[in-house]
Parts: sequence; structure tokens; C-alpha cells
Amino acid sequence: MFRTLLFLATNFAIVIVLGIFLNVILPMFGIYIGDTGALLFMALAFGMGGSFISLMLSKWLAVRSSGAQVIEQPRTEKERWLIATVQRLSQQAGIPMPEVAIFPSQSINAFATGSGKNNSLVAVSSGLLTQMSVDEQEAVIAHEIAHIANGDMITMALLQGVLNTFVIFLARILAQVISSAISRGSDSRGLSGLAYFGVVMVLEIVLGILASIIAMWFSRQREFRADAGSAKLVGAGKMIAALQRLKTSSEPELQGELVAFGINGKRAELFASHPSLDDRIKALMQR
Repeated sequence: MFRTLLFLATNFAIVIVLGIFLNVILPMFGIYIGDTGALLFMALAFGMGGSFISLMLSKWLAVRSSGAQVIEQPRTEKERWLIATVQRLSQQAGIPMPEVAIFPSQSINAFATGSGKNNSLVAVSSGLLTQMSVDEQEAVIAHEIAHIANGDMITMALLQGVLNTFVIFLARILAQVISSAISRGSDSRGLSGLAYFGVVMVLEIVLGILASIIAMWFSRQREFRADAGSAKLVGAGKMIAALQRLKTSSEPELQGELVAFGINGKRAELFASHPSLDDRIKALMQR
């Protein structure tokens, strides 16, 4: 979930900045986007732009926010095994060798990120390397390799770009409708510049939350596909064992945001980036 949440948070921040530019900076220079066609074009440019800027920054931000150390030259037997395993599974999946990193966490965690198959990173937690068996570790790594092989980073960026476009566009259309309704019901000209901007920001937040439900649904489908990809690379038994280990982990809940492989079962399903572990195990058993 770390990869997904970091991408969405970065994307949201960029879209808000671009929204300020659209509503505040451009009007300062006498530029107003009043035409619906022009507004849609600007929303598309800003929406897709925000998403792909997030994608380009994803690996850099993930490494720094997680404290991950990229393995340039393996120094221990465990690091040599990790590099060799990622290399072997990458070759099986038909993708270039990703960068490999370890981040400090006692939780069983892992994530894959990057702007594409040629610029990717697989990172695992130190806790994963000590708490899982070799077969289970291999399954987790294969799961992350499958994310890269499936092109999940690019696909998520495209989806988020489309969602951004509609959020930016609809927020302004609705704000214009509200402004027109106010002007018809009184002698005023509708919303003032500052009030209009405030309404747009509130609408963007509300619509952004609704859009995140779609993004999270898509993320859950990606997890099923990555589980299937792992099963294809190393066998369904190893993948099921890894998921079962997560269920029986000594920690009742995976920690914080650095959760790329599991899911906190207390979260509402609509906003969960991962399906429940039981659903994932069931899906693998039915293969």
C-alpha cells in the first residue's frame, strides 16, 4: 500500500498546486478559462500532468520516505541471495533487472515502484528477511516483480490522470453552476473570486475522495493479478504460504503506511488498496 498511497498523496498535492495556478496565478495575468472546451483541455493537461509528474518522482520519493538503502554492491549472503532472486525472477518475467533495496522495518513489507519496466525498484523490509522462510520471501519478491511486469505503475498513472481530469473539470463546472444559482437568487453576480476558489477547492477534495474509491478498486484488482503472477513464477503454494504467514504474524496489524503486501483488515473496503488476505488466498486456491 505504501507505493499506492505515496503516489496518490504526491498526485493530490501536485493537482492542488496546479489548481491554484489555474484559479489564482492565471487570472492575475488576465487569463480566464471560461470556455468549456478550453477548460476541459486545461483539466486534461493538468490532470494527466500531475499524475505523470507523480509517476516520475515515485521511485525517488519512495526511497527517501522509507529510508531504503539501494544495494549497489551486495555485502552479505542475504543481500547476494536477494539480488540473485530478483535477477532470476525478472528474467523469468521478461523484464529488465530492477534496482533492489532494503528498508528498515520490523514489519513484513515490500513494494515495487518506478516510472516503468526500465526504471523500477523492488524494496523489501528487514523484517521480511528475518521473519519469513526463503520460499515465502521468494513469493513476495515474485509478487512485486509481477507488478512491474504487468505495467501497474503506468496503468495506475493513466487511470489517475483520467480521474484527475474529471475532478478538475467537474469541480469548476459545479462551482460555475453554484455561482449562477446564487446570482439568480439575489442581486449579486454570484461567487466572488476568492469564494469561487474556495468552493472549487472544497469540490476538488470531495470529488477527489470519490475518485479515490475508483483508484482503490483498481488497486485491489492489481493485487489479485500480482498474486497470480507470483503463483506463475514460483508456484501457488509458496504464494499462499506467504499470505498465510502474514495472517499468523505476531503483529496483529501491519504497521503504518509502509504496507505494500498486506492490508489492515479494519479499513473500509472501499478505500482499501489491497483485498483481504482471505480473499487473496481464496482466489489462489481457485486457480
